[in-house]
Amino acid sequence: MGALALRLTGAAKRYGASAVFEDVDLALERGEVFSLLGPSGCGKSTLLRTVAGLEPLSAGLVEVGTDTSLSGRPVGIAFQDPLLLPWLTVAENVRLGLRFRANAPATRDSEDPVQRILRDFGLAAVAGAYPDQLSGGQAQRASLARTVVPRPSLLLLDEPFAALDPRTRAALQDWLLDVVRERRLTVLLVTHDVEEALYLGDRVGLMGSRSAARNTITHVWDVAHAAHASAAGTPRRRDDERLRAIRREILAQYQTDVPPGSAGSWVI
Repeated sequence: MGALALRLTGAAKRYGASAVFEDVDLALERGEVFSLLGPSGCGKSTLLRTVAGLEPLSAGLVEVGTDTSLSGRPVGIAFQDPLLLPWLTVAENVRLGLRFRANAPATRDSEDPVQRILRDFGLAAVAGAYPDQLSGGQAQRASLARTVVPRPSLLLLDEPFAALDPRTRAALQDWLLDVVRERRLTVLLVTHDVEEALYLGDRVGLMGSRSAARNTITHVWDVAHAAHASAAGTPRRRDDERLRAIRREILAQYQTDVPPGSAGSWVI
């Protein structure tokens, strides 16, 4: 096993007597992409926020690299909504994170890191544009550029492409894989899309309930090994039959709170 970028041990989050998730154990190696699937309400996004330090755990431990504190983590997080400030240009939005003292090391290079990342992310031509002048794909790339420019070692993504059309979404999935490989990022991705999870993830975890009141990670699939994806970055095929087999296993385990046969009782 390589160096660990993230470890959760016995992680639990509760609001009063209500448990969001419990007994989550997970370890991510440096440079790994881990896709986390699960039905709505199972605690995926809350788990992501506890890893980011935005919410405290009720029990257990989160370790990011060698840092076990809730502050100063080398973590970046991006959401489904780009959350760009409408009164700032693209370049100003991307530079926003560098204004914080904790991110000062990212500014020590001779070249302006914002200009470099705008170029690398294909945003140089719209650096002076405002968010309402961007396409959905451009806005999401700007959001990710803002997240990546402080040089996090761990990237947390909460359905970042869910609001995009299928063609743009597929293009940004390929683009994200290139960014992750070039910058040697470790990624924890939350998604509802099984195909996206399989295409992007080295491993795929399924979160659900082992009992009526206990959400946790119930299954993990080693996608990279099954698809023979090499460490050198061999492109993964979306139509790989081995991925289809894992997809069938995932859907067989997937839980939903929609009652079976309910469609027959609808009145329109």
